[in-house]
Amino acid sequence: MQTIEFANGDRMPALGLGTWKSEPGEVGAAVTEALRIGYRHFDCATIYGNEAEIGDAFQRALDEGVVQRDDLWVTSKLWCTAHRADAVVPAIRESIERLRVEYLDLYLVHWPVAVKEGVMGPSDPSEFYSLDEVPLSETWDGMEQAAELGLARHIGVSYYSAKKLGGLLERRFPPEMDQVELHPYLQQSELFAHAKEHGVAGTAYSPLGSSDRPEGLREADEPVLLEDPALAAIAERVGATPAQVLIAWALQRGTAVIPKSVNPERLAQNFAAAEITLPEGAMADLAAMDRRRRYVTGAFWAARGGPYPVEELWDEPA
Repeated sequence: MQTIEFANGDRMPALGLGTWKSEPGEVGAAVTEALRIGYRHFDCATIYGNEAEIGDAFQRALDEGVVQRDDLWVTSKLWCTAHRADAVVPAIRESIERLRVEYLDLYLVHWPVAVKEGVMGPSDPSEFYSLDEVPLSETWDGMEQAAELGLARHIGVSYYSAKKLGGLLERRFPPEMDQVELHPYLQQSELFAHAKEHGVAGTAYSPLGSSDRPEGLREADEPVLLEDPALAAIAERVGATPAQVLIAWALQRGTAVIPKSVNPERLAQNFAAAEITLPEGAMADLAAMDRRRRYVTGAFWAARGGPYPVEELWDEPA
């Protein structure tokens, strides 16, 4: 299995299981099956609402000797309601307790968006904090404390632009990971190169185009990545499924990748993609598919009237 190596020598399996949209009642069985197949990297988050069930699956596997704790790579994420510096450590402790581990291998700031305490779904401007009120640097103070306490072996961010990432690169504990949307329709080569230059690894979320995301996050008549004819042609040439091509593409670019599934057959197919090497011609054809097309646009933050218009969220022109 390809790995992502951190400065201290720790190695994260580059292929992991994403757990966003994995429903309670399904996710525990999916994690158990993934462990049986050979997955050792699991990407979790407070807001997914399923950490306790994932933790139960981890505990069973540990009790039964399926894995040792050192074999697992467990990532979770700080939700937007805990961005004050003194709220970060309590939040990570809660995730650790739900996931039934002693520490997290990686802890990420989930969004560069601050929401007032206790508001899980803000619907009014008054329910947000601006980045002047709770700056990213304050949240990072709490993340560094979590690292110092040994609660997270590594810390990083998610949904961060190069500009937002750059504001943290000179800290005592700079971010070691930026988890962003990456797939052939949104290749983010400039961000990826900037992060790599500064020692920040990348993880690709929604690597298959996230066609199963909630209806409210979808647009009418949006292109479906997995149904792209160019992708289908590449998959036929290399003897793989379109999903396997997308996973192999991400790995060959040097990023980690966290496809989600609760289907045992798909879990096995996705895991097998780590053994696929795409020829140069296929990689070139995939590079030509870039549309700078986001599936997770962040427009839901702006639509709720908060201080996070889309162009400022991504630091891109409107």
